[in-house]
This record gives sequence, structure tokens and C-alpha cells, in this order.
Amino acid sequence: MSDIDKPALTNAPQMYVHYCEEEGCEEWGGWGNSQSAVPTRWWCFEHFPHKSYEQEQALRRKIEAAERESVVR
Repeated sequence: MSDIDKPALTNAPQMYVHYCEEEGCEEWGGWGNSQSAVPTRWWCFEHFPHKSYEQEQALRRKIEAAERESVVR
């Protein structure tokens, strides 16, 4: 199929913003996870439950740096 065969868009694409599913969190949920037929669940990076070890360590360093910065102020 080429671009010539595709019909023109009649409506502008719609963007849906997902928020984190964690109770009380109002961050954007850019990290989703779904098992084929199950609806996708969305989390912010801090609450995303499927982080790798390296991602977990980077998040821990970021939180510790923010805590040190708030103590200095």
C-alpha cells in the first residue's frame, strides 16, 4: 500500500493524556503496560512497577539529590 492509496484525514488526530494510576499522584502517565487482551494501565516513571535495576538506581539517585537540595535551601 502506498501513500497515494490512503484516504485523506477528515478529522485531526486526537491526543489523550494518561495520568498515573497511583492513588493521589497527578503526574503524566507515560509508562504503560498491558498483557495482550487486558486494557493498558498507565504510571508515571516513579510509580512504574516494571523498572529495570538500572532505572531503579537512577530514580533513587534523583530522589536523593532532590532531598539534599531541599535540605540546603
